[in-house]
Amino acid sequence: MSTLVIVESPTKARTIRNYLPAGYQVEASMGHVRDLPQSASEIPAQVKGEEWAKIGVNVDADFEPLYVIPKDKKKVVKALKDALKNAQELVLATDEDREGESISWHLLQVLKPKIPVKRMVFHEITEDAIQEALTNCRDVDEQLVHAQETRRILDRLVGYTLSPLLWKKIAFGLSAGRVQSVSVRLLVSRERQRRAFRKGSYWDLKATLTKDKTPFEARLVTLGGTRLATGSDFDESTGQIAAGREVLLLNEAEARTLQERLQESEWTVSNLEERTSTRKPSAPFTTSTLQQEANRKLRLSARETMRTAQNLYEQGYITYMRTDSVNLSQQAIAAARSCVEQMYGTNYLSPEPRRYSTKSKGAQEAHEAIRPAGSSFRTPQETGLEGRELRLYDLIWKRTVATQMAEVRQTHITAQIQVADANFRATGKRIDFPGFFRAYVEGSDDPNAAIEDQEVILPTLQVGDHPGCSELEAIGHETQPPARYTEASLVKTLESEGIGRPSTYASIIGTIIDRGYAQMVNNSLVPTFTAFAVTALLEKHFPDLVDTSFTARMEQTLDEISTGEADWLPYLKEFYLGDSGLETQVRERESQIDPNDARAVELEGLAAKVRIGRYGPYIEAENGSGPVKASIPQDLTPADLDPDQVEVLLRQKTEGPDKVGFHPETGEPIYLLIGAYGPYVQLGDVTEENPKPKRASLPKGVKMEDVTLEMAVGLLALPRLLGAHPGTGAKIQANLGRFGPYVVHDQGKEGKDYRSLKGDDNVLTVTLERALELLAEPKSGRGKRKAAAKPLRELGAHPSDSEPVNIYDGPYGPYIKHGKVNASLPEGAAVESVTLETAVKLLAEKAGTKAKSTRGRKSTKTAEVDEMDDSETEAVNESVDGSKSKTTKSANSRKTTKTSSASSKSTRSRTTKTGSSRKTSKSTKST
Repeated sequence: MSTLVIVESPTKARTIRNYLPAGYQVEASMGHVRDLPQSASEIPAQVKGEEWAKIGVNVDADFEPLYVIPKDKKKVVKALKDALKNAQELVLATDEDREGESISWHLLQVLKPKIPVKRMVFHEITEDAIQEALTNCRDVDEQLVHAQETRRILDRLVGYTLSPLLWKKIAFGLSAGRVQSVSVRLLVSRERQRRAFRKGSYWDLKATLTKDKTPFEARLVTLGGTRLATGSDFDESTGQIAAGREVLLLNEAEARTLQERLQESEWTVSNLEERTSTRKPSAPFTTSTLQQEANRKLRLSARETMRTAQNLYEQGYITYMRTDSVNLSQQAIAAARSCVEQMYGTNYLSPEPRRYSTKSKGAQEAHEAIRPAGSSFRTPQETGLEGRELRLYDLIWKRTVATQMAEVRQTHITAQIQVADANFRATGKRIDFPGFFRAYVEGSDDPNAAIEDQEVILPTLQVGDHPGCSELEAIGHETQPPARYTEASLVKTLESEGIGRPSTYASIIGTIIDRGYAQMVNNSLVPTFTAFAVTALLEKHFPDLVDTSFTARMEQTLDEISTGEADWLPYLKEFYLGDSGLETQVRERESQIDPNDARAVELEGLAAKVRIGRYGPYIEAENGSGPVKASIPQDLTPADLDPDQVEVLLRQKTEGPDKVGFHPETGEPIYLLIGAYGPYVQLGDVTEENPKPKRASLPKGVKMEDVTLEMAVGLLALPRLLGAHPGTGAKIQANLGRFGPYVVHDQGKEGKDYRSLKGDDNVLTVTLERALELLAEPKSGRGKRKAAAKPLRELGAHPSDSEPVNIYDGPYGPYIKHGKVNASLPEGAAVESVTLETAVKLLAEKAGTKAKSTRGRKSTKTAEVDEMDDSETEAVNESVDGSKSKTTKSANSRKTTKTSSASSKSTRSRTTKTGSSRKTSKSTKST
């Protein structure tokens, strides 16, 4: 007999198993074992006819949730029940936040153990932490369970009540959510500001001065005692100087006249000012700040950051990664200070241990910041990590160590330099002591390079000095529209506004993109026309649900429920039921919403109508003989659609495409068109004999008006054969792809080696010599592939196709590989004991399972997307045997999806919730 320990994932199970005494068996629940039904087929037969069963919550019975065990979790539950039969004690060791508490509670309801039950929590997976947690177990925290369940019910009500309305009025497959819809509105509001923005221009002068052979720059700040206008003085809505600003606005002619006038004048230092300052290191990472900094420094999405952090935590490298706290334990502070002393010396150690306090009232997740695990911190080089995991650990390690380093001391120097009636200003910054900059500089990958970049050195100056002027330039400037949100800035805004939980931001942003509400363009989130239509409908008919203040107050109430300051049931009743509840609002306003109006997107300054159609957004305008419709290219955003572009799209529709000329060899016409993916050239007409004529997209940055016949012929001839590789004899080609122009070394079965062309390279003129230069360079960035892994064992050729069957070492243990099929080794099987016959059998079973799962992927949920914790997402991505499962993104698919209505064809199982499962206090105590 043994003690059964249940965690969420196989990775976490393998790590924690190393620190438990003999007699402990560790199993994984794969995330939640129960949830609200995701489709009609999951609804139990005895309640299938009930209207409330469609949303999985009986609002008339005190919002009683209907819990079911999904089909893919039945095998997991059976395995856990079998393991429980041989156990004397059950330890629930799920994560320490609300989601983890809820998983433990659901396990109790499903397993119904008759043996003693303990709840074990820890914020890092190290031997000391696990041993301490074993001696300090507690019961399941019912307040946390209530808080998570209230969020779950609330998000189900919002999603399943509003989303069907969007399907009817705008387009099928759309979704609304408590946090998602507010996030989309933030993106749309910023895009509206960009559309309303009017550009302003201004000029100034920049001087390159020299003192003691040291050059430095100075800029014109006043002329005749009046301050020069800068970008901040403009009204964004008019492009003119804002009312009440007493500034001097120079145009180009005035700036150049002044430039000539000052050329021969004497320059004199009129004033010098030095100011010292110190800078303290930033607090250690929370979930939100980690997502922001990883996006800025490592270009990782919030989803990628959380997935990588989850892996690091479960392998025992960092502490729990879902936390609002910036607190560091005494053990962590001691470890960080030890690292500083050893690696940088005592001069770089802060005089006293530096502590940080959490300012967020709603901080309720883990009790410590994200940091390296253990009582001593492994340096990044000591971990043996690679790739993304190494880069993220390095980021966390540096940020944590920097918290215990000395402050940066710096001096700011400002010099005022007079020439005639013009006053110029030169500014410099000297870093007197780099302090924590030696380890960590926000937004920079290389601390030493960042220190150099931050310093602006001025020569030694004295009042009355006469520096020489080597160059005086007149420079024009244009004001810029408000910047679009990046993932980092959106996360920062959501957290500062108190909207949602940081642990859900990754899934929320992922859903916004996957649902088609935004596109990721150059690391910016660009809202689509669909986002505009949905936001306009919600703003007009359900303004509270997209109001940041209302949503923040809702979040605060949910936090108060978790601490016992508020009661969940009255809150849910007030929100959903009654004369002003969401249910009533939707019922009353559904008839007031005209689908034609809802699908229309109003854009300031645009006469033509933009509508959301079945196949995407399109323009509609009258031309005298009736309405003309033209599709809008995918890369054309609401902020950038102007009357000129509308005219081109409509003219192409009514008059046909513009003709560039005729192909010199075939004599066929070459047309210039705009399609769903942007402008392209086409050779010949579409006919029955030639339904798909040759087409080629324009390279990025090439304007339609700049396309020549020669360029069009060249594009249509792609890919270009440049020649043969001198080493392999294989062909080298140049072509245009989804991510721009490239060259490729095609070695057939040996694979293809790609390199992107650089800024000065032209896909139409690049030579073989230049291609060989590029191919000789090492790959960089995300496109870099790892060298082929060396197999642990080579078993031989597969009997069906003679392709090799090998065993490799993967992140989740050894596995067998044949072609594209991977199969994990049986539990406990040694690599040396696996024969080719056994491997072929395991591969066949895996291939059959994969085919079945592919056929069963057609039903996914669409209506409800908020508050999906990343821990659950990660756990269900790991299969029982420890290999990664390639299941679909249930909340994120943009394909046509099924809902929890009776028409759904999903094939999940039906397990009803027991009558006592809602009474957490009784059911938990009974165990």
